[in-house]
Amino acid sequence: MQVAERWILARLRHETFFSLAALNARIAELLIDLNNRRMRLYGASRRELFERLDRPALKPLPATPFLYGEWKKVRVNIDYHVECDHHYYSVHHSHRREQVEARLTSTTVEIFLRGQRIASHRRSTERGRHTTLAEHMPKAHRSHLEWSPSRIIRWASTIGPETERLVGAILADRPHPEQGYRSCLGILRLERRYGRERLEAACARAVAVRARSYRHVDAILKHGLDRVALAATPETSVPLLHGNLRGPEYYR
Repeated sequence: MQVAERWILARLRHETFFSLAALNARIAELLIDLNNRRMRLYGASRRELFERLDRPALKPLPATPFLYGEWKKVRVNIDYHVECDHHYYSVHHSHRREQVEARLTSTTVEIFLRGQRIASHRRSTERGRHTTLAEHMPKAHRSHLEWSPSRIIRWASTIGPETERLVGAILADRPHPEQGYRSCLGILRLERRYGRERLEAACARAVAVRARSYRHVDAILKHGLDRVALAATPETSVPLLHGNLRGPEYYR
């Protein structure tokens, strides 16, 4: 920096330029002069040392520019999807429950198993949605998958009709039923924490306001909205599902 200040910037201090292009052109001239100036310590100029030492060791630039990527460890769910940045990407169904690594760039998501790439997708910014390749799906879901829509609905029916109704609506609302497995299983497991009666009431509220996700049911239970009488119209009931509302239990 000191050399550049002395031999380039200092020589410009008395010159006037009327455009950035003219300034850059003058700097380029002074840079050539600096690189060709002989250095007493080395007995050669910077240009001569570059041609003699550096240029022979240079290698060609990569054919493609460097692409920044982030890595994270994820586990393949029973629906043969992995979650990356709130979006779900499919891998082949044979890799269910395996731990894999995901490489995320600005445009793609790649899934690796023990160093081998097993899936590649265009990256999506849609939260809570699925990107599924047809070749990743089993030929017959009911005969090849441990879980099936009918099995999940049967489990829901043991809790109550409202839970069964909500689970059925979630599975029917997805392009592929398997894309709803994650939400359904999360809802069914809420019984352990809140009990059967509260989960039934929460599912009844979710069905009434056409909520179709685990997040909504969890919010209803967390804020005690399952114990509040359901509003008469959807316009007044939908805001009660907002995650930022504390619910009446908070103030007791």
